[in-house]
Amino acid sequence: MKASGPLDVLVVGAGNAALSAAIAARRRGAAVLLIERASRDWRGGNSKYTRNLRCAHDPDGVMPGAYGEEEFFDDLMQVTGPETDRDLARLCIAGSREAPAWMEENGIRWQPAMRGTLHLGRTNRFFLGGGKALVNTLSATAERIGVEILYETGLVDLAIAGDRCEAVTLASGDREWAVEPRAVVLACGGFEANIGWLEEHWGAAARNYAIRGSRENDGLPLRRMLEHGAMARGNPKGFHAIAVDARGPKFEGGIVTRVDSVPFSVMVNEEAERFYDEGEDLWPKRYATWGRLIAEQPSQRAWSIFDRQVVDRFMSTVFEPFEAASIEELAVRCSLDPAQLGATVAAYNASLDGGTYDPSRLDGVATAGIAPPKSNWALPIEQPPFYAYPLCPGITFTYLGLGVDADARVRLAGEGTFQNVFAAGEIMAGNILRRGYLAGFGMTIGTVFGRIAGERSADV
Repeated sequence: MKASGPLDVLVVGAGNAALSAAIAARRRGAAVLLIERASRDWRGGNSKYTRNLRCAHDPDGVMPGAYGEEEFFDDLMQVTGPETDRDLARLCIAGSREAPAWMEENGIRWQPAMRGTLHLGRTNRFFLGGGKALVNTLSATAERIGVEILYETGLVDLAIAGDRCEAVTLASGDREWAVEPRAVVLACGGFEANIGWLEEHWGAAARNYAIRGSRENDGLPLRRMLEHGAMARGNPKGFHAIAVDARGPKFEGGIVTRVDSVPFSVMVNEEAERFYDEGEDLWPKRYATWGRLIAEQPSQRAWSIFDRQVVDRFMSTVFEPFEAASIEELAVRCSLDPAQLGATVAAYNASLDGGTYDPSRLDGVATAGIAPPKSNWALPIEQPPFYAYPLCPGITFTYLGLGVDADARVRLAGEGTFQNVFAAGEIMAGNILRRGYLAGFGMTIGTVFGRIAGERSADV
């Protein structure tokens, strides 16, 4: 099926950033075509696996307390470091304050923070029904206001002349055709599903990663734009990666394979040795650290070991943890050396220094005289039954992307910008994210820059 009628704006992708761009452009009067490589059933990219949006706000009926822009910015700087584009980061954070009302105007509804989402109630707004409901709602709004959507349709290449895109070649099945939009918005994710591209930076270890998001995100539009002279921004080896259950699928595991037991456990590698501080900071600031940490371990595997004291402190996953009556028996179930795991847990228990345990805050209940330390929530692992999750890195999206300006225009590798090519969401997140992550911030980037890209593309 080909697009019908004149075309002002072509939007590539069908997740939150793309839908935000398409809706914003259409509400500005543009004729909009949105293309999605996936089928209708699998539409939405990584957005369908999300739950919430981080936003600056005053107290309201949904979110307690206030979360100011400076606190938000400070939180971001703590996780992503000084390399970030601070101007774009501040623009995104300022735009986050308006994002919930704009999303509500387009059908999104909210719910209280979910049980087990520790420390997020004040900073993050939860979508009623989760990310799949968000995608369905925004897709319905887009279609209702006149956005044309083609599924199972991808971008093959762009015809670039100087600083303008003159045409775009699309494909569906074995058919190809060209369209000539006045402007193009690329909102189609990074290259996390392209194992070969990951191997360029991570070597053979990348074959052991799970891709918890869309299998369609192979980075082809990103690669094409870089070939056509776009500026690359971000960290080529950087990615949003979390600890996921190693028993999950290679692709599309989504949220249900995510494991949140880490801060309440000890983490060991395949040598049954601890390798990092499990209680370094609040989980929303550190959960995306653990994918990379596990990626650096032998065989890219780790195990989260805990006991019955904390089994209800985090959201359960689609898989039950391994369970055993003793640490040594648990080691056998995990194919770990029983003596070494027993020694590791015994050394950890012996290092505990007391204090008042409080999972709702940084409680300072820590180890002493052991490396690595555990800085918070350091309870002894001594009450059977004992549990373990087998973990591997779950890659969500990559941090190499297209450089953009404050209007979401794609920047040229030299000076200037493409006049009619814009980018939003994960494909440009590397301007702001270099390492680490804040829970819900990817959806913030997608919503804010999706709106900007949609409005500016409609004005071309």
